[in-house]
Amino acid sequence: MRRRLLAVLMVLMGAAALLLSVPLAESYAAGRTEHLLLQRRADAVRFADLADRVRSPADRTELSTEIRRYAGLYGASVAVSDTAGRTVARAGSPVPSAAAREALGRALTGRSTERLPTVRPWGPHRLVLAEPVGRDERVSGAVLMAVPTGAARRDVTVRWLLIACGALAAFAAAGMVAAGITRWLMRPVRDLDRAVARLASGRLEARAVSDTGPPELRSLREQFNAMAEAVADSIGRQRAFVADASHQLRNPLATLVLQLENVEPHLAPGPGRQEHARALDETERLAELLDGLLALARVESGSAEQVEQDLSGAVTARVAAWEPVFDASELTLTGDGVPPGLRVRAVPDAVGRVLDAALDNAVKFVPSGGRVTVSAESDGDGQVVVRVSDDGPGVPEDQLPLLTRRFVRAPEHQNVPGTGLGLAIADEIARLSGGRLTVRAATPRGLLVELRLPGALSGQPYTDR
Repeated sequence: MRRRLLAVLMVLMGAAALLLSVPLAESYAAGRTEHLLLQRRADAVRFADLADRVRSPADRTELSTEIRRYAGLYGASVAVSDTAGRTVARAGSPVPSAAAREALGRALTGRSTERLPTVRPWGPHRLVLAEPVGRDERVSGAVLMAVPTGAARRDVTVRWLLIACGALAAFAAAGMVAAGITRWLMRPVRDLDRAVARLASGRLEARAVSDTGPPELRSLREQFNAMAEAVADSIGRQRAFVADASHQLRNPLATLVLQLENVEPHLAPGPGRQEHARALDETERLAELLDGLLALARVESGSAEQVEQDLSGAVTARVAAWEPVFDASELTLTGDGVPPGLRVRAVPDAVGRVLDAALDNAVKFVPSGGRVTVSAESDGDGQVVVRVSDDGPGVPEDQLPLLTRRFVRAPEHQNVPGTGLGLAIADEIARLSGGRLTVRAATPRGLLVELRLPGALSGQPYTDR
């Protein structure tokens, strides 16, 4: 936006400089042309007076000498004609042009040349003017002059260059001022944008800190910080309540489990023992639910900083740790497609925790004899991708978006152990790490869990995204 605003200001200032410099340049060219006309017209009037006093061959010789000297001095062409158009005296090359005929005809009617074409750097190279010999009804001829414009064009060129340099200098100075103004205007906007991005990524401590800019933007910064403070306080209270409630429920739950276990020896064989076993199962499920809520509250707190870590090593370690579990469930787990040296920026142990959630789901839902594959690669856009795919029954297309929501489970899996928080926690970990977790159908069947994290080169300093 800063570049767009600067471009608009530069276009406006360029147009203003052009609108000021072009009329100024044209005004000087018109003035220099008028000055040239006055100079040469005065010479033409002098020649007209000489021609009007011609009475003898000596006078004619004097006139011819004057115009030859003038033509040689200024490089002009001068011709004196009578009322019939016959040339009385001439010096320099003739000027057979429409402009010459028009000027001569006007002079023979007693009118002087009042205007000339404006002299500009590129032309015209010669100007034609005429002056009548005599006045009113006593017009006896005309003086026709074709004068070069080299000196005038040089003057106009120099002045136009000065005007152009002045305009460019003014434009450059205005550009520097505009750049400063845009920086002053956009600095609080960029700071606010960064604060919004950090807040949206879960960093509730993010605030806009810039105190520059116009009063309206400073007021907006204060209101945004007040809103962010209120949102952070509300979410903090909510998370604290979830964490405290989960933690406080663990003690009575542990007491309940102990009491149920103590009651077991006193139960007679029969339906009572089956009900007792179901009660113990439900308490264990409730304990898992509380553990999941505590884990989710800790993850959502966003207190962990992103660090550089070895993704390849983390994937290899988690695959090795889960292999016995998969063997016991008669499943095949392979992790051969993980190249060494892949590194990412993420919250501590993000890769391992996400893989634990994905592999735990695979153990639960992939039938015996199934195959689960873990792979990783760099996508070339600065991100590293980890994929966990299986050849199990998969999930219907309309239920895929629900897999990363909390407590959501497919109807046919309600009796499978679990809390429905695993992928929700994994999705939150990926988001806090600046990445993304997606779940989609695998080909030809099964489920594919894909984790994308920002890559990192070893030794590079971390900058907040």
